[in-house]
Amino acid sequence: MVAKLTSQGLSAGRRRLAGVALAACLTVLLAACGGGSDAAAPSALPSGSASAGASTAGLEVLMEGQQLTTLDQSIAYPKKRPAEISSYILTIEPGQETGWHKHKVPLFVHVLEGTVTVEYDAGVVKEYPAGSTFMEAQDIWHNGTNKGDDTVRILTVYLGAEGAKNTVERTP
Repeated sequence: MVAKLTSQGLSAGRRRLAGVALAACLTVLLAACGGGSDAAAPSALPSGSASAGASTAGLEVLMEGQQLTTLDQSIAYPKKRPAEISSYILTIEPGQETGWHKHKVPLFVHVLEGTVTVEYDAGVVKEYPAGSTFMEAQDIWHNGTNKGDDTVRILTVYLGAEGAKNTVERTP
């Protein structure tokens, strides 16, 4: 069963968190594309002063300076196409799964609620509880499952490019 994507029903706090996550992703994307500089860093966050999960002047850092995916791959951006950012809230009900798929573009993930279990090809299994933030594996087949009793909600931000497919589903 494929989980549904929704962007409605977010509380003000979750919308703010989603905005912060998107801003962080855009900063990482600009820096990786050569457009970043010290001047591009958020003014509320002094350079080098905060670590993941730290809070400075109301800004909670979810991820900073990340260069590897959750499976220790170097993050690789699509080339020769205009950048295209997409974000969604993925909802996975108890017992549901995403279905086997892979991502062709970098994917920033922040688990808002519940715990998602992700099985990757070659038998690697990882659990991500609420509050987890990571860059998803790129071009590796994986399947997310909600093995708990509570709904899982995940903020996903695709750092893609015009015409590049963000997700490819495995066909039998």
